Amino acid sequence: MKTKKLKLTKRIHKTNMKIVTVIGARPQIIKAAALSRAIKEHFSKEVHEVIVHTGQHYDENMSQVFFDELGIPQPDYNLGVGSASHGVQTARMTEGIEDILIKEKPDCIVLYGDTNSTLAGAIAAAKIHVPIAHIEAGLRSFNKSMPEEINRICCDHCSTLLFSPTATGYKNLVNEGFNPDNKPKFTIDNPGIYHCGDVMFDNSKHFAQIADSKSQILDKEGLKGNDYILCTIHRDNNTDQPARLNAIFRALLKIAGSASVVLPLHPRTAKLLKINLDEKLFNQISTNKNIKILPPASFLDMIVLERHAKMVITDSGGVQKESFFFQKPCLILRSETEWREIVECGAAVITDADEAKIIESYNVFDSNPPHNYPEFFGDGKAAEFICNEMLKNL
Repeated sequence: MKTKKLKLTKRIHKTNMKIVTVIGARPQIIKAAALSRAIKEHFSKEVHEVIVHTGQHYDENMSQVFFDELGIPQPDYNLGVGSASHGVQTARMTEGIEDILIKEKPDCIVLYGDTNSTLAGAIAAAKIHVPIAHIEAGLRSFNKSMPEEINRICCDHCSTLLFSPTATGYKNLVNEGFNPDNKPKFTIDNPGIYHCGDVMFDNSKHFAQIADSKSQILDKEGLKGNDYILCTIHRDNNTDQPARLNAIFRALLKIAGSASVVLPLHPRTAKLLKINLDEKLFNQISTNKNIKILPPASFLDMIVLERHAKMVITDSGGVQKESFFFQKPCLILRSETEWREIVECGAAVITDADEAKIIESYNVFDSNPPHNYPEFFGDGKAAEFICNEMLKNL
């Protein structure tokens, strides 16, 4: 597969280090904003960033809007892979990324999180000996039926520099055999591991005030602060399994009897509602005035929705964290979470797709919201730390 070069003027820098950043899914685009911003503001003379968009998320509402809104440099390459099975999608990405790495000859490749784009970048780079810096290393659900768990484990064990956002993630790496006492020069066989804080916390701090001044989502949708429940659902084990999806929406319907529920829906979820929900339940959801089904929210709109919600209900790892950043109680629609700290401190509860548990936990948080939000996710300068360590060690 040949890569499709975007028609952009090639940026030319005198730099000490060239990195290739691979993004593909909406959360990665947002995370990359923190690193791109740190490079622009603090490392523009030392670091040249080449951005590769795999095209894993190709819907404009899921991708391009974030480049425009967050001020991320436009990609130097777009593979245009689009939707496909895990194997086909990953293979196409791997081929395209390998071509780019051979052409660009970077000092390292930067990978985020746990998507197929992450896995493809890790495979391509490791095979041709390009060092990997993995941001969000060490996260574990301990559920290998999740494709994301396989992706993140494989990427970690191919990486040279591993940047964990939390102390728990760092501990996971040590438990898997990574040596915290390794010294430079770091390599794939002698990796360096770090507890550095979370780049998404960097972004939330940076964009919070910008979002309030630019977003019109509350006025547009007639929403009042602290007067609605924000819900997001996108994981395939929820959307693709009718029993789970029906249980979640039965719970939401009951919650909507006393509060407004706002649902910015992932495109997959929107398509599957009519297919997988019972007809009667689908009609009840569609006609309920207290349930607002919205298109995917932009990053700034999502920040505003999170900051002004009364509570968050989600199966998204990123939204779990952001609810914590903005001190909002969270119900997690999964059987486990990578962000164990927020559950252990009482700010979130795992409900899975259990109708009774969702309603029970909602009622507990509604009457007795948590007030303990420790500083688990760093000081808002994780991206600067990451850039410094890459410059020192690659």
